[in-house]
Amino acid sequence: MIELRELQLLTALARHRHFAKAAEECALSQPAFSMRLRALEERLGLTVVRRGNRFQGLTEEGEMILRHARGILDGAKALEQEIAAAKGQVTGMLVLGVVPTATAFAAQLTGRLHEAHPNLLVRIEVTTSITLQQRLFDGTIDAGITYSDSLGKDQVTITSLYDESYVLFAPEAMVSAEAASITWEDAAQLPLSLLEPQMQNRRILDRIFADRGLSPSVMSESSGFMSAMVMARSGAVATILPRALVEALGQMDGTRVLDLQDAAPADPSDSAAVAAMGRPICLASIERQPELTTVRALREIIDASGQICDIDK
Repeated sequence: MIELRELQLLTALARHRHFAKAAEECALSQPAFSMRLRALEERLGLTVVRRGNRFQGLTEEGEMILRHARGILDGAKALEQEIAAAKGQVTGMLVLGVVPTATAFAAQLTGRLHEAHPNLLVRIEVTTSITLQQRLFDGTIDAGITYSDSLGKDQVTITSLYDESYVLFAPEAMVSAEAASITWEDAAQLPLSLLEPQMQNRRILDRIFADRGLSPSVMSESSGFMSAMVMARSGAVATILPRALVEALGQMDGTRVLDLQDAAPADPSDSAAVAAMGRPICLASIERQPELTTVRALREIIDASGQICDIDK
């Protein structure tokens, strides 16, 4: 009989595609990890892992076992959480995937969840919207906070959270001391630090600029906002941030925050203007029966907070 532990090893290997990293996650030495998988193969009488100098993927039989393994492990996790819930407790770990622009929201949500369920551990994993969707379906995260329009609707439960809008974060010397806003046209002329092109937020900003016939002056790119904010504080560049992130961090010495707007009033029928005003952020999880207790607790916190939609207003 296949043991749950062996299924955990196999799913870890499929996720990391690297023996040493998978072994580390499973708290095993690499030799012990490999021996467990070889023992499984010998017992089943088939090859599960393609081996060479490094991991080369799973065999067809290995992929079949992996598909079942994810469902079995998901069911075992749900059972453990249901047992705890029957005792009046919400315990265990909630793995929450979050796109970079929603980290401030996720942090506030996690704080409220901890207040309600102090024995629940939340692990926030910041990733791209594409990777987040993949990980939802392979079961390596329990829920995700991401862009609503980046998800397929099949087998996914979506709860609307808020509309993401954008502001310019710039050194004081780079912008007018009196201005409360700046046009996209003027922002494009500033030296900017933005996220990397594969990030959904960057694709959104690129589209906003392109729809206006603008070519922004991008001086640096990064996988997160921290480096851009540090550079802005030093006076080197400006950056474009989600309003929710700026409001969560508060005022920073030596910088100014300006609303971004078009030179002319926005036309509600103009899709480019609508895109600049905000993009919908949602909580997404795979439809399960029964739903994970931890995910249900998360949704209850959102419902009790009125979906916390005022965070970005």
